[in-house]
Amino acid sequence: MKTVLHTANSRGHANHGWLNAYHSFSFASWFHPDRIQFGMLRVLNDDTIAAGMGFGTHPHDNMEIITIPLEGDLAHKDSMGNASTIKSGDIQVMSAGTGIQHSEFNPNADQHTKLFQIWLFPKYRNVEPRYQQIKLDPSLQKNNFDQILSPNPDDSGVWIHQDAWFYLSNFEADFTKKLSLKKEGNGFYIMTIEGVIEVNGQKLETRDALGIWETSEIEIKAISNAKFLIMEIPMEQ
Repeated sequence: MKTVLHTANSRGHANHGWLNAYHSFSFASWFHPDRIQFGMLRVLNDDTIAAGMGFGTHPHDNMEIITIPLEGDLAHKDSMGNASTIKSGDIQVMSAGTGIQHSEFNPNADQHTKLFQIWLFPKYRNVEPRYQQIKLDPSLQKNNFDQILSPNPDDSGVWIHQDAWFYLSNFEADFTKKLSLKKEGNGFYIMTIEGVIEVNGQKLETRDALGIWETSEIEIKAISNAKFLIMEIPMEQ
């Protein structure tokens, strides 16, 4: 088993006023030679967007883009004709494929928006761009690994063009549960959203993250009431 610990205070940070962003991996003006990616996970940005502000229209291609709002709302428009608002408790994916353009704004005048934006390299290049958005059921996350993303259109959650599985969990203090890999050779990347957990004995506080690979199973224990995101990700293409 191999591990890499990314503490919350080791992340890149850029405060633009309208955007307060923390980067788990090298992004924009923040570069760290040891923090380029974890397997096929290229970006994990922890963004706070000020009221009425956002990202103007910009392009993407050949990337699987996942947005998980944590607080507030995010208005989305794209070149595929989609126009929608994602809210806390939703998950959105875009397969950028051959190319898309989109914009993202906080539509509220009096509330910030917090979100994770995650990019994964796709399994296949130049696919037809696609968009998907669903509302999650928070009751499924209580003391459970609620699958919110997979490679399978017929499975629970959203789907992407990559052999990855994501889970959201909300554990009560002292609860312990094990999770096995779906695909041999993949790794786990776990980000604590709130609270304190232990992953295979490694303590993770709020916004700490741990990558684990060359193991088939992890055990997570909640030290306090805790919310966290688990990403099972291919380590190689």
